[in-house]
Amino acid sequence: MDSFRFYSWPCMFLVVVVVAVGWVRWRLRGESAVLFSSIDDLKGLPVTLLQRVRRLLPIVYGIGLCLMIAGLARPQSGKSESRVSSEGIAIELVLDISHSMEALDFTLDGKDVSRLDAVKHVISQFVLGSRASGLAGRKDDFIGVVAFGGFADSKCPLTLDRGAVVDIVRGLEIPRPVRDRSGRIINAQSLKEDLATAIGDGLALGVDRLRGARAKSKVIVLLTDGDNNAGAIDPREAGKIAAESGVKVYTIGIGRNGVVPFPQEDEFGKRVLVAAQFRIDEDLLREIAHSAGGEYFHASDFDGLAKVYSQIDRLEKSEFSESKYSEYTELYWWFAGPGFAILLATGILTETRFRALT
Repeated sequence: MDSFRFYSWPCMFLVVVVVAVGWVRWRLRGESAVLFSSIDDLKGLPVTLLQRVRRLLPIVYGIGLCLMIAGLARPQSGKSESRVSSEGIAIELVLDISHSMEALDFTLDGKDVSRLDAVKHVISQFVLGSRASGLAGRKDDFIGVVAFGGFADSKCPLTLDRGAVVDIVRGLEIPRPVRDRSGRIINAQSLKEDLATAIGDGLALGVDRLRGARAKSKVIVLLTDGDNNAGAIDPREAGKIAAESGVKVYTIGIGRNGVVPFPQEDEFGKRVLVAAQFRIDEDLLREIAHSAGGEYFHASDFDGLAKVYSQIDRLEKSEFSESKYSEYTELYWWFAGPGFAILLATGILTETRFRALT
């Protein structure tokens, strides 16, 4: 960006002094040192061109003096450039898509929604930003997604493409039963495994996805609404692995403990609401967070969930640094040169040609 400045700008206050002195002298110009009975006869005398020019000499002299002062203030012109660099965070979103995430104990825009739908909405705000929820967005961070039920699966590798992350999160679905023409469930065995909760496997896969990340810090945000009842890796061991790998883990327990409304298919494949009871193993989630240097949060409603992600957003900030580069050329001679020439010319004229007119 092109710029102009006076490096020694305090010198410019002398211009104010010059203007003030010139104004005072102009105000006093009508006072005579000698009194005459009348000067009416003198008013009719012709005014020559030299006399007119001579009247301008004080103004020209003041202009020259101001130019000299501007030269002393060291005017400079040049280009300045700013470069902003950021050091982002690598964040792995480890999300529970087990059977219990269908519970309808969350409200969004006046409608009852499932826990998973509430999570999708808040994570979109967490990634993209939302003024209403106080979320700035994670535009400088690498974000990946791991989903787990009975098995853990990497849904999105670490990426800066926030739109892709949001699309993948919005596309997450809880496994559904597949029925034949007679209504019989043909994937009953695999569905039972898919709908379980393997917290340890999900956490371990999230740590593995972060191993090669180049970032100032590595963070996992683990969200679940149940307790560990499947998988090959113990969640506590996974938490220790995260700590040893330099990965900080924030855990979120979502939903209410106790009886909640839950959609279920009857024998005819029709969805009906039933009362179901689910348990969040909060002690386990606290232990995982504590061992991996993070914190545990509990969100029982939509506003609470938004506040949890807002707190994590404030805790994990990207670092920014700005470097400024400037290159200036001195322009003092463009001001001081003409100013000196004007002062010299007015001085010579005052002592020579115009001196004869006094």
